[in-house]
Amino acid sequence: MSRKSDEVTLMKGNEAIAHAAVRCGCDGYFGYPITPQSEILETLMEIEPWKTTGMVVLQAESEVASINMVYGAAGCGKKSMTTSSSPGVSLMQEGISYMAGAELPGVIVNVMRGGPGLGTIQPSQADYFQATKGGGHGDYRMPVLAPASVQEMADFTVLAFDLAFKYLTPAMILADGIIGQMMEKVVLPPFTPRRSEEEIRRECPWATLGKTQDRNPNYISSLELRSEEMEKINLRLQKRYREIEKNEVRYEEIQCEDADFIFVAFGTMARVCQKAVEIAREEGLKVGLIRPITLFPYPYNRIAELSEKVKGFISVEMSAGQMVEDVRLAVSGKVPVEFYGRMGGIVPSPEEVLNALKTKLL
Repeated sequence: MSRKSDEVTLMKGNEAIAHAAVRCGCDGYFGYPITPQSEILETLMEIEPWKTTGMVVLQAESEVASINMVYGAAGCGKKSMTTSSSPGVSLMQEGISYMAGAELPGVIVNVMRGGPGLGTIQPSQADYFQATKGGGHGDYRMPVLAPASVQEMADFTVLAFDLAFKYLTPAMILADGIIGQMMEKVVLPPFTPRRSEEEIRRECPWATLGKTQDRNPNYISSLELRSEEMEKINLRLQKRYREIEKNEVRYEEIQCEDADFIFVAFGTMARVCQKAVEIAREEGLKVGLIRPITLFPYPYNRIAELSEKVKGFISVEMSAGQMVEDVRLAVSGKVPVEFYGRMGGIVPSPEEVLNALKTKLL
């Protein structure tokens, strides 16, 4: 395994996450196989990072066990993560909410498949609500990153850990099955050494690391039986979420400067819409694309600004229509906001989404 940071490698998106986790100093991975993300665990078992960096890699007995192992490791200040796909992430919701309530950093990767129920192993984007609105109980939110390439699968693994530790919160990478399975060129991040126990004590004073001569252990919990104190905790968390909304919005614009109509799409559908923009431009139609990179925080302000100068938006999703609600909130009725989506693992073509734009907006 090369330690060069400029070496171009061909690999799957799932494999890129595994390699990036090792390289960014991840202390522990706890996961359970489920299509279409099983290659993450398989890759980690193949490259055996416990021999090179000391990283723990463990196949848990279930997704519930996985997220609670992440919870425990995070409570010790460790960089820990888990990965799964849609039904498995549903099982993790209680643990994610516990981590949010305990103010613990950790990374969850969801490589989405179609549902509801066990559904299909084909790609989907129907976990948008679950990820961005706080799928578990309570008023929590977490940063949600939506990669659209294998390179971003690697880059966002590093970024997710950075955001999680910066804001003491779980962070999620929300990919779809195509991004996880597709192969592209990628430049992996450079190696970052895992932190020593002393570095963890210094950087994570909240962590519980056992009793020492000059220090009692911290106690990690999301339980608070006093209503007034629980409200204080919630107010502190809400203030933190407002800071995330202020500081961490990320998006990409493609040919929006003179656009009359704009696609809004993330992940695989953003790639499809980018090609649709090219076809539209060849036909003389002024069409652009805005790709939300952070689904929370969402680029409401930028979409609102664009709504002042365009004739309409169309949200394109592999779902029954979830993100479209956020687009409509941003636009506030200034111009039409339409939706086009496919379900069951069907991926629409660029020509199909362009035809949807023409039918609904022209």
